[in-house]
Amino acid sequence: MSKNDFSAENLQGITRDELWEIERSGRSRKQNTHDIIISVLPAAGFAAAVMEYLLIPNKYNNQYPERYLIFLAIPIFVYAIRWIRSFRFYMRGNRKRFAATRHSAPFLTAIYLALALFDWATLKTGLLLYPFIPWVNDIINSMILDAKQLAICTLYSLRLLMTGYLCGSFLGLITGVACGYSKRVYYWINPIVRVLGPIPTATWIPLIMLLVKSLTAGSAFIVGLGAWFAVTVATTTGIANVDQDYLEAARTLGASERQLVFNIAIPGAMPNILQGMTQAMSSACVSLIIAEMMGVKAGLGWYITWAKSWAAYNKMFAAIIIICIVFNVVTRIVERIRRHMLRWQIGGAAHG
Repeated sequence: MSKNDFSAENLQGITRDELWEIERSGRSRKQNTHDIIISVLPAAGFAAAVMEYLLIPNKYNNQYPERYLIFLAIPIFVYAIRWIRSFRFYMRGNRKRFAATRHSAPFLTAIYLALALFDWATLKTGLLLYPFIPWVNDIINSMILDAKQLAICTLYSLRLLMTGYLCGSFLGLITGVACGYSKRVYYWINPIVRVLGPIPTATWIPLIMLLVKSLTAGSAFIVGLGAWFAVTVATTTGIANVDQDYLEAARTLGASERQLVFNIAIPGAMPNILQGMTQAMSSACVSLIIAEMMGVKAGLGWYITWAKSWAAYNKMFAAIIIICIVFNVVTRIVERIRRHMLRWQIGGAAHG
């Protein structure tokens, strides 16, 4: 059936995926060929990175050179499996999976080219001065050599992050519900939130470290403070924006104040609350590293400070990479939880 055969009434029963397939069905053969060429570009980027690494002579001694090759091979191996599976669907007429694979191809290609350029500027030519900026394989070697210590520091950071984040989010939820539901509470609490919230959490570190007996507790407080502000503001806004007609109808039917809060106000504000919790995680991650660098004796932030003090810049970069990976994973988990809890909203938007 062509696109012209679909009237407004017929489109009511079509899913988003089916509509996407209809829109893509009008593409020319030249456009489809162009997409296939783009999708195989990561293989060319991988080949360029490998050739640069193997053919250009090194300026410095590079131990265990095969580790970098393994590092380069893992993403292209995963991508190749994904490409084969999506291309099979493409040949059967399902273009959406292949379109997602093609969408990621330019970015992966750019990463390989950037790695080749970085390796050339560090290991091959020394344009970026060593040891201040090590090459990738040197970072990989230091990561493997100090894997146990990095794993311990990662666990310490995660424990501190989740402690501060969960406590701050829980208190922020209570504060936000109280401020959004009660004008009297809002009158007293909102000025405090407005004054203290915009102040960077790092500003409080010297004061907190003087007041608390435990550096770990002080760091958890710093992490929780940023989460508390984000969740408080988002929850207050969400509760305040709940349709008052729902609350009035519930009161007319005899609902108690507790039922109004837990059965109407909080569910109605859930999109704002979860968005605030997602933002709170980002704030907590930043506060965590700052707090660890200032006080605690374990964690990835502490490890970076320790490695820098010993001029072990390869270890410092290894910790930075682990921080990026861990924080991205944690943030994605929070985002997945948010999307799962709001799947009714996403589904409603799709059908609407």
